[in-house]
Amino acid sequence: MAFNQMKSMMKGAFVLTIASFVAKLLSAIYRVPLQNIVGDEGFYVYQQVYPIYGIAMTFALTGFPQFLSKLVAEQTTPKKKQLILNESYSLLCCCAFSLWAITFFFANGIASLMGDMALSPVIRVASFTFLLLPVLSLYRGLFQGELLMIPTAVSQVAEQLLRVGIILLAAVSYSFFSLTVYQTGAFAMAGAFIGGLAAWLILLYYDRKIHGVHLRTHLLFPGFPKEKPLLKRFFVEGGLVSVYSGLLILFQLIDSFLLVNSLTQSGVAEQSAKIAKGVYDRGQPLVQLGLVVATALSASFLPALTKLIVQKNQKRFTRSAKLYLRLTTALAGAASCGLAVLIPYLNFALFKDFSGNWTLTAFVFAVGLMTEIQAYQSIAQSQGAFFPILKAAGIGLLVKLIATGIFTFYLGTFGASLSTLLGLVMVLWLLVKKENKAINDFKKEGQFVWKLLACLFLMVIILMVFFAGMTLIFGGLESRTRAFIFSLIGVALGASVFIKTAIVFGLFTIREWLLLPLGEKILRIGGKTDENR
Repeated sequence: MAFNQMKSMMKGAFVLTIASFVAKLLSAIYRVPLQNIVGDEGFYVYQQVYPIYGIAMTFALTGFPQFLSKLVAEQTTPKKKQLILNESYSLLCCCAFSLWAITFFFANGIASLMGDMALSPVIRVASFTFLLLPVLSLYRGLFQGELLMIPTAVSQVAEQLLRVGIILLAAVSYSFFSLTVYQTGAFAMAGAFIGGLAAWLILLYYDRKIHGVHLRTHLLFPGFPKEKPLLKRFFVEGGLVSVYSGLLILFQLIDSFLLVNSLTQSGVAEQSAKIAKGVYDRGQPLVQLGLVVATALSASFLPALTKLIVQKNQKRFTRSAKLYLRLTTALAGAASCGLAVLIPYLNFALFKDFSGNWTLTAFVFAVGLMTEIQAYQSIAQSQGAFFPILKAAGIGLLVKLIATGIFTFYLGTFGASLSTLLGLVMVLWLLVKKENKAINDFKKEGQFVWKLLACLFLMVIILMVFFAGMTLIFGGLESRTRAFIFSLIGVALGASVFIKTAIVFGLFTIREWLLLPLGEKILRIGGKTDENR
């Protein structure tokens, strides 16, 4: 891959990273006032049903758009590109309507399995999000396949802004109009559908602006798909990307069905079990923030890696895959370790108390595991290896399913966190095992692993010394404001230490730094100049 092409792709990843960070920041921020206003029980109601919305948006934002971007990248003429989009749209419509119907008409059964029949109306409201899946997936996939990341980025941020606004309005209505926690949950879930409609309109605007058409209005009336080979690819490849993009959401769905039930079976009162589930779910926004960069890198690298395979350029493919893994491994390690140290301060600053500190500390290591999993999955998929990685995901979900009930029964919500980590470790182990040695050797080249461990160790030690010093000087965390300020300083300090040590230890080559947006400025700040190349 030429340097300029790689740099262009990295800029695309940077655009999506910023947009994803803003969207995930909004997603994390709204949970704070929501939990603060409606309490842990109200937060439990929202989070119990959230996986349904999460699955729909995973399909519409990352899963199927990444698959479609791969299809678009494979096409050699505009006519073939349009044909593949038309056929994909028909399949997406069938899939979306089926998911909506199952969720809407079987809401009572789903709520019963979750152990709370009062969740039925909230589940029905969330089901309508599936109906937006076809158009959002189609246009995001089209733009990403052409390496145009701005439309996806803008639509994603606008969608989140509107959704978060409605959720906050629901939280305020809870206080002013004495709504029940279940009515508040249904009101909040309506924001997902309205935000999705706004994203649709934005994507229509960009399609007309970029492609000069009045958007393919016939797509509103899809026919039946005619290309049978595409049907198999749609469910195998598209389903595969969706499963991996939403793996943590699927894990969270398992928690929705098993966690409260397991706690009550162990002797915890039902009300206390719901509150404990609400505390456990505090970890979700933190993990989502940590996964922002991984998701953006995956969306940008997948079509580019696919093109190298189509061109049969194995040497450049291997080099690009190694770079991808080095970037994701380093960022994932820094995010996981940094969040683990920050958890007590973030938990108190955001959620008013220290409940679930150990549970959340364990849970945030899902960031590192999930980031590595997404990287390996993207590399394997670009090479056309589908069934082995689908098998890995299935085994990981099965491990999570079995372990959650047992671990939660004996260890409470800490056990639920451990079951998530165990499931992810199993998936990652199977993916690494099936990848070829040339790509897996990225860990050994230039003593990458040892350098990364040294960077992480120094970052963690300096952060712990910093927080110990702040506690000695200013005393304990007596106010949420103080905890929040400590957290912000800790994030800045941790990032600075990691970047500085990465430069000093030569974690990345100069060329690799220069591929990153702002890479040259980072090198100058870190003391590396052009003379060091």
